[in-house]
Amino acid sequence: CLIDYNLDVGRSCILITIGGKNIMLDCGMHMGYNDERRFPDFTYITKEGTLTDHLDCVIISHFHLDHCGALPYMSEMVGYDGPIYMTHPTKAICPILLEDYRKITVERKGEENFFTSEMIRNCMKKVIPVNLHETKQVDDELEIKAYYAGHVLGAAMFHMKVGQQSVVYTGDYNMTPDRHLGAAWIDKCRPDLLITESTYATTIRDSKRCRERDFLKKVHDCVEKGGKVLIPVFALGRAQELCILLESYWDRMNLKVPIYFSLGLTEKANHYYKLFITWTSQKIKKTFVQRNMFEFKHIKAFDRAYIENPGPMVVFATPGMLHAGLSLQIFKKWAPFDQNMVIMPGYCVQGTVGHKILNGVRKLEMENKQTLDVKLSVQYMSFSAHADAKGIMQLISWCEPKNVMLVHGEAAKMDFLKSKIEQEFGIDCFKPANGETVMIETHQNIQVDIALSLLKREASKSGIFPPDSKRPRVLHGALVMRGNKMQMIDPSEALQEMGVEEHHLRFTSTVIIEEEGPANQMADKIFQVIQSKLKDFPAHYSSDGSISISDSVLLQVSGEEDEAKSVLVSWSHQILSYPKLLNQVTLSYPKLLNQVTQAENVGQMQHPMHGFTSASKDEPLDSVLNIFPDMIAIALSI
Repeated sequence: CLIDYNLDVGRSCILITIGGKNIMLDCGMHMGYNDERRFPDFTYITKEGTLTDHLDCVIISHFHLDHCGALPYMSEMVGYDGPIYMTHPTKAICPILLEDYRKITVERKGEENFFTSEMIRNCMKKVIPVNLHETKQVDDELEIKAYYAGHVLGAAMFHMKVGQQSVVYTGDYNMTPDRHLGAAWIDKCRPDLLITESTYATTIRDSKRCRERDFLKKVHDCVEKGGKVLIPVFALGRAQELCILLESYWDRMNLKVPIYFSLGLTEKANHYYKLFITWTSQKIKKTFVQRNMFEFKHIKAFDRAYIENPGPMVVFATPGMLHAGLSLQIFKKWAPFDQNMVIMPGYCVQGTVGHKILNGVRKLEMENKQTLDVKLSVQYMSFSAHADAKGIMQLISWCEPKNVMLVHGEAAKMDFLKSKIEQEFGIDCFKPANGETVMIETHQNIQVDIALSLLKREASKSGIFPPDSKRPRVLHGALVMRGNKMQMIDPSEALQEMGVEEHHLRFTSTVIIEEEGPANQMADKIFQVIQSKLKDFPAHYSSDGSISISDSVLLQVSGEEDEAKSVLVSWSHQILSYPKLLNQVTLSYPKLLNQVTQAENVGQMQHPMHGFTSASKDEPLDSVLNIFPDMIAIALSI
């Protein structure tokens, strides 16, 4: 698969090839750039012409711009007419955020060569919405299935399958439920590859309750001293989480300080949360009929004229990384005053103002080469809806992939997580650089229909009805091709169909026991040991002194009363490999075996499974006799 842009956060765009199908996973923009670098480099796919002939489908995991911001550019300006898959909430919200992004870029910044409102509409016409747990057949071979990812309204993980090969792409996800969304969940689907975000690859978050208490204390202390609090957020997601938190706290404490939210966004958010109530948390679904949690009493719409208002206030403003828009405008006005505060509640991409102030920059060079002194208090409180290191490891243990690939993270942090995954799960983990191609081998299983009579016959050998599915067994039969299907049938049935005469081949090994007395007395003792050690296997003691076990293994004792006894052990040719038997017996009884001769002739054949083993006279007879159950057990493949 070809991986494009992943060793940073933003501009998510991954191209995978699975079973000959090319799939683009997300198509995002980078918030840290204002030139051609903000979009993925689509020349990795083709250097000329449109992308339609090179892609079977595009999948968008959620509506955040770092995952969908380049979609109209890709489909309308570069050229793509194929299907685009996303969930219903993502399809509803995506065009609104794309239009906001277009307005900021074109109408406020005056940039040219950018997608238009018409292009956004045309792009969204190509979208095919997907329901959770619904399997969508893209074509005759490729199928996709969406799973709940938490993170934001409508976010989904996607399971893609072509034949026996499969890939899971997580997008952004959250493994812990919050006030308005549930936790991510996926089947134990055991994909060949899990592509997971790694934004917080080295972080294990502290108690959420402590974080919320700390957040409320900081906000309360600041406004109590007359300061203003700016909380940069994205329109949907973390904003609602923190609004619900502050609303209940203001109610409880009877505070009168105004709380504002970017104009228009509260109404839009309310509309979509009502429309897609089934995507929210269990608590909101239960209480929705009595009370809509998104209709706030203390939080009002914000007007730009309020920026200069005196006195304390709390403002939620978009976007969340202070890279443009209202949040940056307010920040510029409030930054020079030390009684004010900005709380960054989530991750900030490198290059954004948010990232700079979190890294201690106190003099910012703004547009027109103006310098901004940052004197206000800068606080970082992770209310991020991304999985932390513990959550990522939890997801891996849930879906049990054969390989893992880390994307959407920082290289140094990914190195740490990569070593942890390889150490804990014993599987390969990849972290390709931008534009790097990684080839991952997959192992195909061949489906074989097995005759019921054959299964019953094999089960009867070990006395297990029905066969234990957790206990691997060797199954002996004839593999035949009928039409385009593989079948395993009883060898006698296959021979009969082919008109071939059946021959039987057996191998023998002789154990010499230095013990005097009648041969039938030795045979009695061996039979008793076999019965006590191998209770599940039918053993038969014949009148001629021979012992048969499961119709496969035969023991025969011979020798005069005053001589050593020879115990002949015979088994059918398909039962076992001699080295396995000999190694096991040698490990278990090293003192008993002092000599193993080379193979004897069996007809015209030389075979390494045929030989003599001599037991030492110094060993107790009981120890010697224990060899036989072990030999038989291995021969029967248990």
